[in-house]
Amino acid sequence: MSSETTTTSNAEEPPARVSRVRHVSTDRPWTWLTLGWRDMMANKSVSLAYGAVLTLAGWVVTLLSFELGTAWAILPATAGFFIVAPLLATGLYETSRRRLAGETTTLAEAMAGFRRNPTQIAMMGVLLLVLHLFWVRIAGLLFALFFGLNFAPSLMDLPMAMLRSDDLLPFLIIGTGFGFILAAVTFAVSAVSIPMLLDRPELSFLEAVTVSIQAVMENWRAMALWAGLIVVFTGLALVPFFLGLVLALPLIGHATWHAYKDLVVR
Repeated sequence: MSSETTTTSNAEEPPARVSRVRHVSTDRPWTWLTLGWRDMMANKSVSLAYGAVLTLAGWVVTLLSFELGTAWAILPATAGFFIVAPLLATGLYETSRRRLAGETTTLAEAMAGFRRNPTQIAMMGVLLLVLHLFWVRIAGLLFALFFGLNFAPSLMDLPMAMLRSDDLLPFLIIGTGFGFILAAVTFAVSAVSIPMLLDRPELSFLEAVTVSIQAVMENWRAMALWAGLIVVFTGLALVPFFLGLVLALPLIGHATWHAYKDLVVR
């Protein structure tokens, strides 16, 4: 009888994989930034090298756009960077995870974070890449729709040609609307999902995405502030020809790890 009772009790216990979301105060993102800054200062060489590599990648993409005559794509590609950035920051999550465990980290060990749950992190990468390509395609279609296929001024004349066009304002309004919707979806599915997959290799990307969406919905005020801070920090970092990303990306990446640890309860 006792054995049956024990068996029944164990069967009713929730699986260890189940996670729940913790409610946080609206101003909590400032704490995440503070903790992220401490992680960055404790791992300066790794964090700044990581940011420098991604900054260099931005330069390469920009120069290729000039060479291929698709300078118009620089702006949507830059906006699309916000979409894939959560995946690119995986090495920073690993650095913060190791620091929390009392371990030091080299750049190679940080990059090894991609191998902690490679299949599921790769699936998240595919999802984010599809969203990125979808955004670039939409941006291209909107550009062609409003300005026409024959609208091809030189790079130097492009800004003034667009400013003189009566279609600029509706293009910006509709383009911004599409971008906002796509950015909101991307943020919801990736807010804590990739750090969660790295921290808990037993999870699937669908489970992590579900928890991420739940965390955003149940803490929408704090997460709206967090999303706004990410946009502001990254936007300002892009202005000096991406140079600010050397600092902004590591800071946001480390802070995102602490957002995950704060929001998701094992």
